[in-house]
Amino acid sequence: MMASIDHKFPKVDKEKCTGCGTCVSVCPQNVFELKDGKSHVARPEDCVECMSCVENCPVGAIKLVEPR
Repeated sequence: MMASIDHKFPKVDKEKCTGCGTCVSVCPQNVFELKDGKSHVARPEDCVECMSCVENCPVGAIKLVEPR
């Protein structure tokens, strides 16, 4: 299924990310994985824009962005 044009995807700021894993545990769609000690968006197409990752990241390292 193609994502709609206005669908946003999570983006992790690797400079801010501490690798705490909060996004991995709060994401209901399993979008995130920890890779090399940092959060990684493994399945962006599964994101439902619930904002759990953005609201729960303790260092504000995640935001939803428009696809390029």
